[in-house]
Amino acid sequence: MAARLELEHVSHRYGGDAPALEDLSLAVEPGELVALLGPSGCGKTTALKVVAGLLRPTSGDVRVGGRSVVGTPPERREAAMVFQKPLLFPHMSVARNVGFGLKMRKAPKEEAESKVHEALRRVRMEGFADRPPEELSGGQQQRVALARALVTEPKLLLLDEPFSALDANLREEMRELVLRLQREGGHTTVFVTHDQEEAVVLADRIALVFEGSLQMYDEPQAFYDRPATREVARFFGATNFIEGRTENGSVRTPLGELRLASAAPPGGVTLTIRPEAVRLEGGENSFRARVLSASYLGTQVQYELGTDQTTLRAALPPHVRLAVGDEITARLPPESLWALRA
Repeated sequence: MAARLELEHVSHRYGGDAPALEDLSLAVEPGELVALLGPSGCGKTTALKVVAGLLRPTSGDVRVGGRSVVGTPPERREAAMVFQKPLLFPHMSVARNVGFGLKMRKAPKEEAESKVHEALRRVRMEGFADRPPEELSGGQQQRVALARALVTEPKLLLLDEPFSALDANLREEMRELVLRLQREGGHTTVFVTHDQEEAVVLADRIALVFEGSLQMYDEPQAFYDRPATREVARFFGATNFIEGRTENGSVRTPLGELRLASAAPPGGVTLTIRPEAVRLEGGENSFRARVLSASYLGTQVQYELGTDQTTLRAALPPHVRLAVGDEITARLPPESLWALRA
């Protein structure tokens, strides 16, 4: 049965160093998959280890199903963790690796064998039960590690960048597997990654962490459409920032008066718009610009557009061909502009 996970004002400090986690609070609903996202060293894995019981928080509380588990040893938390490396026992077969947790719990033999077979079936490894880990590929070993985590029917499934060592094709395959397992089992899952695309593909919600502090916690689309800060917007690929001031319902900027579909806060603001949202057309919020550079990126061409006052980036389909020096009319659709407090 999936459980609600709550972290309340959790901080953790290693020795006398700066805190690895600082006042982290969030809740993961039963059956939800949440990605802890951020650059290397930001505290993501520390948070996961605190949830798993491998680290005790310096302060704050961790609750599972409404009950505090701080001080509860890892083996009694009903949480299973999959690490970056599979960490399989080399002297055991695949089946014995998967069944190790059940053996430690003294599960009856027939029941354990049935659960091991089902766990291997779920990760599509039932034909490898008697193989030693050394005969498996990296992707197959991670499938076995997932089966070992699932076989004990944990309330929480904790995944610490389990695909980071795999090549691109295998990573995509494993993402699809995790999504399928999530739909089938309804586990409450926390997934640590530094890969923005991975978080967006997998997560119901994303918790973005910088330097141990939560920056934004929301559905994936919100990070593109409604970033909380300039730093959040930049992390998700926003490169266009336009300074302005809100006046009479629109924003006065170096590009002229720009209207937004959503209300802008009063006073000084910074507008952001993603490069792929810039349009080559006239109309509301349009302006004249010159093409300063062009970079072909396969699925799109990224252009730098310049005016006398500022520059913007536009990502356009490959069939749109512009040459450096061309004079064009560009437009910033009101629904694609978002205002941040300056």
